[in-house]
Formats: sequence, C-alpha cells, structure tokens
Amino acid sequence: DADAAEGPEPLDGPGGAVEVADPPRPQPMDDELPPEPLDNPRRLLVWPAPDVTTQQALSDRGYRPVIVHSREEVDAQIAAFPAALFVDPLTGPITRTALQSLRQAAVAAEVPVLVTAGLGQASRDAAYGADPAVLLKALAPRDSDQHPPRVLLIEEHAEIALALTGTLERRGMQVARAASDADAVALAGQFRPNLVVMDLMRVHPRQAGPAGIIDWLRANGQLTRTPLVVYTAAVDQADLPRLASGETVLFLAERSTSAEVQERIVDLLSRIGTN
Repeated sequence: DADAAEGPEPLDGPGGAVEVADPPRPQPMDDELPPEPLDNPRRLLVWPAPDVTTQQALSDRGYRPVIVHSREEVDAQIAAFPAALFVDPLTGPITRTALQSLRQAAVAAEVPVLVTAGLGQASRDAAYGADPAVLLKALAPRDSDQHPPRVLLIEEHAEIALALTGTLERRGMQVARAASDADAVALAGQFRPNLVVMDLMRVHPRQAGPAGIIDWLRANGQLTRTPLVVYTAAVDQADLPRLASGETVLFLAERSTSAEVQERIVDLLSRIGTN
C-alpha cells in the first residue's frame, strides 16, 4: 500500500490534521498578583512616606512600602494582599479626615492597621501638639452610632494611664486600662475593644509583651477590625506627679527614632502582618 509507507498521519503540530493552538496567555499586571515573598517583597501600605531610616528597616525585613493617600488608593492595592496599613507621621502632618478615611478602607478590606505616635508632657500653655484624643477618636471604629468607641489602654504608669483616660472619656470614649499584657488579654474578652493603645516600650521583640493581646485579637477574628496605636512617651518619671495633679498635660509629639524603637515597630508589623 503506497499510503502505508508514509506512516501515521500526525495528530498535532504544524501541518497536522489537528491544529493545537496554545498561545501564551497574558499575565495579569503586577498590581493584580499576590506578592511573591522571594523576588517581590510583601507590600506594606504606608502614609505618609517613611523617613529614610524606617524605609531601610522595612526593606531589610522584606517589605515594599507603597504610599497611599486616599481610600481609593487603599482599595487599588487590596488585590495584592498588603500586610498592613502603617501610619507613621514622622515626615509630614496627618489630617483627622484622611486618617479616618484610610482606617475605614483598611478595616473594610480586612487589612490590619498600625499607627505610631509620640507623647509629650508640658503645662497646658506650653503643649505644642494636639490632644491625643483627637488622633484616637479618628482611629476608633464603633459598633454603631449609639455605642461609644471602646479603647483598651495598655500602660504600666498609672499617671499616664489616668491622663489618657481622662482626655479620651471627655471625648466620649470608653476606656479600660491594663497595666500588663496578661491583664489586657483578660480584659479583652469582657470589653471587646474597638481600638488598642499601648506603650511601644512594653513591646519586647520576639518576647511576650503586648504580643499577647495581638494573639488574642487574631484568635478571635478581631485583628483586622481593631486598629493598634503604639506610642513612645517622652515623660520623665520625676514629672509624673505633676501629670497626676493636672499641672501638666499629655500632647501628641514626634515619636522616638532610636534604633530600638525602629526595631520594635518593624517587629510588631511582622507580627500583625502574618496573615
């Protein structure tokens, strides 16, 4: 048979009886892809732009900061699964309206929120920063318009805790104070905080510090709904009695930029961004 000498008819390939079309598929744009830990560091939404030292610390820990200014810019990044929203007002002023908008967008997208602050102490006339309650009220979600925001404060110094509690309560917030992490975890189950505020120097890298409350929030499905505020306090212990008596007040100031503080902040970000 003359046809048999030609062998079997090809089924695929060029000139075959069956053309198999398998063109390369276009890959989604980078913004649409989940991050790849090795060659595409995990995105961290930041506002405002980090200072040079913080930027380097974040990069060293495997984060790629992406600056966001608005709710729409947060929404545009959600498909890439950012680790957290990090608000660190070192390089520029932040406004209450923008802060509230960014917080709402992050919470709606189930992205954890970490905000840093500094506290200063001075007489009322000499205080050059805003009342801390202004910042905290903008950050605190609430269960409904009928419910005041519930703030869990972790602070070992009673004088600082009382001063913060007083100013928060005057602005309509409920405050529960814990002197230690263990107390905070015990309180959280009853209090169900909308906002957690804590002294950063109580957070010990990779040790039991307020990580306990973070673990509790995660285990109870609250970590992405409950913004975290960590502060450094430039308050001399010798001046605490003046704070207690009302001679001095707390005000928002620039946070400490020491190497230890930077390490603690980045370590805390790695804890809350593990999802």
